[in-house]
Amino acid sequence: MKKLLLAVLPAALILAGCSGADSSGTPTIVVTTNILGDITSNIVGDQADVLVLMPPNSDPHSFEISAAEAARVESADLLIANGLGLEEGVAKTIDAARANGTDILEVGPGVDPIDYVSGQSSGAADPHIWTDPERMRTAVGLIKNAVTESLDGVDVEAAAQDYDAQLVELDGRMQERFAPIVNRKLVTNHHVFGYLADRYDFEVIGAVIPSGTTLASPSASDLSDLAGTVRDAGVPTIFVDSSQPDRLAQVMASEAGVDVDVVKLFTESLGDENSDAPTYLDMMDFNSTAIAAGLR
Repeated sequence: MKKLLLAVLPAALILAGCSGADSSGTPTIVVTTNILGDITSNIVGDQADVLVLMPPNSDPHSFEISAAEAARVESADLLIANGLGLEEGVAKTIDAARANGTDILEVGPGVDPIDYVSGQSSGAADPHIWTDPERMRTAVGLIKNAVTESLDGVDVEAAAQDYDAQLVELDGRMQERFAPIVNRKLVTNHHVFGYLADRYDFEVIGAVIPSGTTLASPSASDLSDLAGTVRDAGVPTIFVDSSQPDRLAQVMASEAGVDVDVVKLFTESLGDENSDAPTYLDMMDFNSTAIAAGLR
């Protein structure tokens, strides 16, 4: 079986015809999100077939899979998930795979997760770990160890070290881009940048959807309160996810009564191969460049 282009192909194509190790004995790793799928692919190379459930430009909180795809998850040699409640649409599939004895790595709990500090999700663990490249270095180590322990004969040490070095370089680029920013206040479509704020000394002052999940909805009062916060803080830009309609953000910007830009980022998912964010590294470079431009 040829190694699949995971961050590009739809999930139905990625999973078609695959069930556990193939006829040549190549092991199968199933990954829930395309961000972790891209990282896992970089680490394992052609030593395993990496199958990603979440298509590009999707919402990790709400994407779902078919019964046939769920059955293939349970037959995987290793299942890698973000965890911390992110994959709400496939939670039952993950639980079924665990009950079936599938080796599972949930990355989020192992990277020193933080809690939401405001909004409807306040006090719950924040699953949006990928916005901090330093924590993703820890994630690489967790993935490397899980692959080594679950898949006999697979050596990913050198590839993991190489990818770790790329994350160090990414962190340096982001630090440099953010350095000139004075007004480090962020407003987003929902609470997705807690880890980025923690790493780079930003303050998340509000979100259009005052929750850690896109499945929640804001009230008129929520939007009015946020508009006042934006006016008082002098925030020049609201950042929204590329996979989500920005209508609410535009309404809130209009209600704020000030000139506020609405800029789309890749916050929850990679884009397709023709986008600005076909890989995790591309995504973080694009986002940090746009944030730096939007807040200057």
